[in-house]
Amino acid sequence: MNTPFRMKTVAAALGMAGALFAAGAHAQIKIAVVGPGTGPVTQYGDMVKEGVNTAVEMANAAGGINGKKIEIVAVDDACEPKQGPVAANRVINDKIHYVVGPVCSGASIAAAPIYNNEGVVVVTPSATSPALTEGKNYHFIFRTIGRDDQQGPAAAKFIAEHVKPKKVAVLHDKQSYGQGIASSVRDDLKKAGVAVALFEGINAGDSDYSAVITKLKSAGVDFVYYGGYHPEMGLLLRQASEQGLKVRMMGPEGVGNPEVNAIAGPAVEGMLLTLPADFASNPKNAAIVKAFKDKKRDAAGAFQLSSYAAAQVIIDSIKAVGDDPAKVADHMHKATFETPIGPVSWNKGGDLKSFDFQVFQWHKDGTKSVAK
Repeated sequence: MNTPFRMKTVAAALGMAGALFAAGAHAQIKIAVVGPGTGPVTQYGDMVKEGVNTAVEMANAAGGINGKKIEIVAVDDACEPKQGPVAANRVINDKIHYVVGPVCSGASIAAAPIYNNEGVVVVTPSATSPALTEGKNYHFIFRTIGRDDQQGPAAAKFIAEHVKPKKVAVLHDKQSYGQGIASSVRDDLKKAGVAVALFEGINAGDSDYSAVITKLKSAGVDFVYYGGYHPEMGLLLRQASEQGLKVRMMGPEGVGNPEVNAIAGPAVEGMLLTLPADFASNPKNAAIVKAFKDKKRDAAGAFQLSSYAAAQVIIDSIKAVGDDPAKVADHMHKATFETPIGPVSWNKGGDLKSFDFQVFQWHKDGTKSVAK
């Protein structure tokens, strides 16, 4: 995921800083959760908090980290690149050495040099842009999700082999996440011999996409891929339906939010999207899924279990080598961790050696099912 450029105030970056999401008046090890507490994609921040909260609660119930309780500190970056460094400096000034997040790619890319230079261990469960790690040689930056150059090919392969459209339009929101994933899908579709009739950006935050829908109709496309987030996808779906454009649409994990139903209405039925595999259905994760349910949380959401895994690898590493972020980062580069998203290990750049993206279809009741 990447950031929508919408929140304008520095105050937003600090609005939820310091809010506690795990009990422990005598907490001795702090983990910051950095992501959107304000703005149009706060739901993704909530997903990450659910995963981290559950991991920390289970760890604390089992005695914490070598007898020390864990405290979670939430820091709001509004998913904006401009706020990413502000949030990072807040984390550093508060002498916090471990971060789950940032949630969005744009904010992650902007903040990563600060975290890495200051020796803060960062594990993002949701930032998918290759630009976060590509060619950077960071030692302290990791992810527990795959990259867009893994997600894009999965989407293109499904389109080519299962949808088999005659003419495709690829749209994006002109931002690093949306345009990056859209470019990946476009390139792989071309390699598969699928005609891409239109590759065009739209303005995130607009309320009327009738002009682009008219262009889609004129181009005679029979399938649309959109790189971006759920607010714009919802409007594209609804307005296309209202204007009589009968095409199926697909997006990345950024459109996988129940809020898209409220925007698109019945037109959302059958929307395709790539998401992390349904790890919640794995019987090995039954105890963790129960812990989510006991707190009325959804383990099957887009980022809950990747966030649980992000917190888990930090906690397990501190247990193994002590509360020293440099030693923790060294350990993470060398170790393999058994997590709810499967075995986790990284290459030198902090990217997962493997990750499973699958294609789902979305339904008008807010549920999803594996696409066939």
